[in-house]
Amino acid sequence: MCIVLEYTGGMTQRATPPPLLTVDEYLKLEAGSSIKHEYVEGALYALAGSSLRHNRIAINILRMLAGAAEGTSCQVYMSDVRCQVGNVFYYPDVMVACGEVDSDTAVYRSDPCLLVEVTSPSTASTDRREKLLVYRQIPTVRAYLIVDQDTRRVERHYRDADGVWQRADHLNDGVVPVPCPGADLALDDIYWDIS
Repeated sequence: MCIVLEYTGGMTQRATPPPLLTVDEYLKLEAGSSIKHEYVEGALYALAGSSLRHNRIAINILRMLAGAAEGTSCQVYMSDVRCQVGNVFYYPDVMVACGEVDSDTAVYRSDPCLLVEVTSPSTASTDRREKLLVYRQIPTVRAYLIVDQDTRRVERHYRDADGVWQRADHLNDGVVPVPCPGADLALDDIYWDIS
């Protein structure tokens, strides 16, 4: 949120910040908007478009997860479906949710088991701090992958068998295990066709 300070002849006045939106107001606004916005406790944050590299990595991951999800109760979603956590709505790059969908007209899921964010220079900090903290609050989330778009690196945050959050870094080669839909994602496949 940006607060503009105005200079008025020797005195600086603080501009009034825009009012916070309710969840219902956000959902209504977003339904008619040509720009996607993430919503955090009443504040809107417009999303910029992604680079070709970012998009190809996300599609590679989506393709592998969709193949692994065939014949299971899991659905794989791309960045047009929101993830809801209380009064927060994000657009993860890739999301997997298993189980019943509330409605075919639903525009968000609040029960993901796997979330994936592909970093960009402008989002890396938010992906590694804010979103990590928020995503870990979702009881159904079993893993969160932070995929670097510029180097072959995947940061995997996951719940172990005791429900305790752990972290593993996967660099250069090898595979990244994901709990749902139950697959191993090879780094060679994540970064396929990426120069």
